[in-house]
Amino acid sequence: MQSRTHTCGELRLADVGKHVVLAGWLENFRKVGSTLGFVVLRDFYGTTQIVIETEDMMDAFGAITKESTISVEGTVRERSSKNPNQATGDIEVVPDKVTVLGRCYNNELPFEINRSRDADEAQRLKYRYLDLRNPAVKKNMILRSQVVWALRQAMVDHGFMEITTPILTASSPEGARDYLVPSRKHPGKFYALPQAPQQFK
Repeated sequence: MQSRTHTCGELRLADVGKHVVLAGWLENFRKVGSTLGFVVLRDFYGTTQIVIETEDMMDAFGAITKESTISVEGTVRERSSKNPNQATGDIEVVPDKVTVLGRCYNNELPFEINRSRDADEAQRLKYRYLDLRNPAVKKNMILRSQVVWALRQAMVDHGFMEITTPILTASSPEGARDYLVPSRKHPGKFYALPQAPQQFK
């Protein structure tokens, strides 16, 4: 099985008629009738609407829990009612096959992914892997990555070279087990490789 041909934020009107393979998280499943439903499929790049028009597909998607990772194969078509607020709002995908890649075994999530910032902080930290799927949280991570990249690129453009060297320091009383290095001049004494950069901040 091909993992995917496009991302969930990529398809446009020019892709109408193409057979595509998408992969992502099942964000929402809205059942309108016995043979009509809509699924929002989300990945890192955006969302795509999947329209279900057969009983078999309704049963297949109905058995999948929210935030499960799935692969959807289908054909792109133009939407009858477009969504101008969505990058892929002009199209939808009619599926002919869905495959569960990773099932979410909880029927109820501790909080709504898109509203995780409204949840209790302790819950957000406990389920951090879900909190990171929140678009606003993801946006902050992307911004941080871009800033670090820009700083690094500016240094390189000015002739700097980035190197990574081991640092010997005093042992940390907390955290993971130390990687100890014996001292040659002081028998019985040891140095340790640092466990975390905050020791020097």
